This record gives sequence, structure tokens and C-alpha cells, in this order.
Amino acid sequence: MKKDSENRRNKVKNDLYNQQLSASALAKKYHVSRQTIVGDIALLRAQGEPIIATVNGYHYQKSNNLYQGIIVCQHSRQQTRRELEIIVAAQGQVLDVVVDHPLYGQLIGTLGVMTTSDIEYFMEQLTNDQAKLLSSLTNGIHLHHLACPDELTFIKIKQQLQQAGILYSGDET
Repeated sequence: MKKDSENRRNKVKNDLYNQQLSASALAKKYHVSRQTIVGDIALLRAQGEPIIATVNGYHYQKSNNLYQGIIVCQHSRQQTRRELEIIVAAQGQVLDVVVDHPLYGQLIGTLGVMTTSDIEYFMEQLTNDQAKLLSSLTNGIHLHHLACPDELTFIKIKQQLQQAGILYSGDET
């Protein structure tokens, strides 16, 4: 039994190294429950495997040579799609969302939004699940870690978000 679990985790690890997959897809493939896969992922992470969860499932965090920067935004729920579209259209990747909660401190949600299909999936989940954005806890203020081809792209994204009224300036209104 233990050997079967270890074999499955090794296969899951190999699957995730080559592609992004949801817990449900992995559960179906290995004929186990979704919760078993979630547990497998937790064990693999505890062993130091750099597996991250995104809006579209799990994948390995691979090192890259992309420029990384942090932006601070504030916007309404209705502006969420526009924020993501600006970033992705400029070849940026939205790695996560971070809010500073008064009780829990920093809360981080891994996003991994890199393509227009990622945006569509995220927006569908937001609408269908009637979920609340993390930024709803902080009056819309949140941070994103972005990955971009270069610093110039990062600057361009910030300028476009500023023009759209999404980049947080800290100015009182």
C-alpha cells in the first residue's frame, strides 16, 4: 500500500513537471479521490518539491530569467478582468495576489495567470462560485508579483494600469 502511494506520487510529480493539471484530472487518471491528490501534493511540497497551485491547477515552479516586480493596485470587482487583460496583453504574468490582513498578516493567493484563457477561467470561477476577491478584505488594495520579459515591459504595464485608474497611488480622494 505504501509502495503504491509512493509510486503514484512519483508519477504525479513527473506529470506536473511536464504540464499543468488539476487535482480532479490527476485523481481521475490515478483512480483516487481528489483529496488523495491534494494530500499527495502536500507531501511532495513538504519534501521540498516546488509545486504551486494556480487557477488552472498544479505545476512545477521552474526557474526562469524573467524580470520580476511588484505592483500595488486598487480597483473594484468589475475592473478585475481589465487589470488582468492589461498585464497579459503586455506579456506579463500575474504570479499571485497579496493583501495585508489586520489579523492574519500577509495573505497570498497563487494565481499563475499567463494567458487570455487563464483570465477567462479565473473570471468564470469568480462568477460561478460567487467568490470574493482577497482584495475585498482591504478596500480593493492588493499587490501582485509580476513576471515580465524585461524591466521595460514591467514599466509599460505599470503605466497602462495607471492610465486605467487601477494602479494604487496612495493619494487621498
